[in-house]
Amino acid sequence: MNLRRFSLLIAAVLSSTGLSHAQVGKGERLLFIGNSITRHGPSAKVAWTGNWGMAASAEAKDYVHLVVDAVAKKRGVKPEFLVANVADLERSYATVDAAAKLTTEVAFKADTVIVAIGENVPGLKTAEAKTQFKEAMVKLLTLLKRDGQATLYVRSCFWADATKDAILKEACEATGGVFVDIGTLGKDEANYARSERKFEHEGVARHPGDKGMGAIADAIFVAMAKAWK
Repeated sequence: MNLRRFSLLIAAVLSSTGLSHAQVGKGERLLFIGNSITRHGPSAKVAWTGNWGMAASAEAKDYVHLVVDAVAKKRGVKPEFLVANVADLERSYATVDAAAKLTTEVAFKADTVIVAIGENVPGLKTAEAKTQFKEAMVKLLTLLKRDGQATLYVRSCFWADATKDAILKEACEATGGVFVDIGTLGKDEANYARSERKFEHEGVARHPGDKGMGAIADAIFVAMAKAWK
């Protein structure tokens, strides 16, 4: 993120999120909880060789590292950060024991937690599934918040889903987090990796490319900067 872009982001910060100053994480220790958009290791099955957010062209260009870079510029020092892919938790949200699975992440004691999940959650077609998903998300976010010691930022799905996104927002608000709506990004073909270069696997190609990753990072960082005001 160059200085001009960073300045424009700061200039765009016009309103408060409603969090008190005491509630806002300082951005010294960041925890990213996500799926393949957040980080995916090498996989010959889908012809992916990176170990960062699929399908950014380089580690420095995925949304995680762009956010870390922006926070470093704002704070004057690079934050400590931890990244976790919890795609299996998404797929089995109704039965997985999040507390047992995320012991390392909770022990990291982040002051700021960015949650970017939902894309791998099976379609929520019944009232029971919707209720189970909301309960699971509230439980997960409560765990990550650590009795109010961390500030939560919950991102909506890149591949927008009205039902999932509404529940993510409800769970976020129920746990005192900040919801980051990126619903319009997936509507712009330019934000997809397939618009930037060719991929052997269609699933990789439909992930956000460098432009999409940048847009996700911008949305998250603007929300963080508003809370710091």
